[in-house]
Amino acid sequence: MPRIIGVDIPREKKIFVSLAYLYGIGRSNSLKILKAAGISPDVRAKDLTEDEISRVTAIIQKEYRAEGTLRREVSMNIKRLMDIQSYRGIRHKRGLPVRGQRTRTNARTRKGPKKTIGAQRKKETAAVKKPVAAEAKKS
Repeated sequence: MPRIIGVDIPREKKIFVSLAYLYGIGRSNSLKILKAAGISPDVRAKDLTEDEISRVTAIIQKEYRAEGTLRREVSMNIKRLMDIQSYRGIRHKRGLPVRGQRTRTNARTRKGPKKTIGAQRKKETAAVKKPVAAEAKKS
């Protein structure tokens, strides 16, 4: 598997699809990168030479934010929102939907599996005391 920016991309797929496996690079960006590198989008990833791979890597590192840098930037943005305690930051901190979705019924992806709370019954104190009283009379 060819490695680009520390990620193994699929060998059997066409290169414009394989580049989309990088975080922050979609299909449209991958086509732009391949055009700048002078590589046909229909070539399979396994057929790329080392020179072509290095050209693609250089273009991505120079012109795009992808993988580690982009992940770090997104996490820092979320951390900043939580630090200033904005509404969105509080929603991130509590693990609730951030973009205004309803939470009464749905939102299971953010909230996790449903925690069912059963009705609490009153202890039947009279039923427990009757056998105890019967035993006291026998002895």
